[in-house]
Amino acid sequence: MSQIEIKNVSVTFKAKQKDIHAVSGVSLSIQKGEVFGIVGLSGAGKSTLVRTINGLQQPTTGEVTVDGVNITKASKPQLAAARQKMGFIFQNFNLVNNRTIAQNIGFALTAANYQKDQQAQRIEELLGMVGLADRKDNYPEQLSGGQKQRVGIARALANNPDILLCDEATSALDTETAEEIVTILKDINTRLHITIVFITHQLEVAKSLFNRVAVMEDGRIVEQTTVYDLFADPKSQMGQRLVGTFLDTKLPDEVLFKLKQLSGQLLSLRYQGEDSLDPIITKIAKATGVEVNILQGRIEYIQNKAIGILAVFLTGDAPNITQAITAFKQAVDQVSEVAL
Repeated sequence: MSQIEIKNVSVTFKAKQKDIHAVSGVSLSIQKGEVFGIVGLSGAGKSTLVRTINGLQQPTTGEVTVDGVNITKASKPQLAAARQKMGFIFQNFNLVNNRTIAQNIGFALTAANYQKDQQAQRIEELLGMVGLADRKDNYPEQLSGGQKQRVGIARALANNPDILLCDEATSALDTETAEEIVTILKDINTRLHITIVFITHQLEVAKSLFNRVAVMEDGRIVEQTTVYDLFADPKSQMGQRLVGTFLDTKLPDEVLFKLKQLSGQLLSLRYQGEDSLDPIITKIAKATGVEVNILQGRIEYIQNKAIGILAVFLTGDAPNITQAITAFKQAVDQVSEVAL
């Protein structure tokens, strides 16, 4: 049974006598213990949707059920009890600047009626979990952005939640620091078996952290799949756009300018698995009489499986180039003819 069930949820806001459909007819099932990602551009409705899970946003229509509790119809006591089992990690950290790190976490413990005489020990445990055991007496302004977000994670874990909701938790951080936060969250998910729902526009985070992913566009879910399948073969236009940007093999302008002076065809090849394409390229070049120049290539590992991307330029007689393109399309997972 799913831990989180979102059924036909819509959220509509009124603005200057105009309806804004932030979320439209979304249905999702999220399993206990998984890391589920929701990706999309700014304004896609991701934040609004995730706030329906803990009742911070009431749906206009539809239902949200968490651990068997209908959040949309829950009484105040029921909702308060459900929220106790959900931690929330914010994009902008939401720390109280005139209180120490320990006091910031203590607020969460006190709000949940955690026993006073056990709070100090719990704070030590939480800060140790995120690598900040020696920073409990510091103030937020004395910490880096990544350290502040670690405090945010510790605070979200204060009351032993079953679910962590993460709203763009890495978007305010540089790439290296974001990777550190992702590593901490993966460890927490593995060790504590906490379900994580993470919304982001950063596919770098998606490839490293998520098990399954939903793509949102204009308030709707346009694709649901495993994270590997999203990168390997996105079905929706938005999925293709996001993945295309992440796996971009755009050549430098100087190289493109030189290619334009030549007679040939630029191809973008995408394949799955770690095997090199060299034997296929050699075989096709020999069979068709074209010259195949490898211009650029990379391999990305998604869920421990490889996706390879190559940019190649074919030169030779036009009929032979056409024959080679056909051969590549039969041998490679995805082939795109790139206009110069």
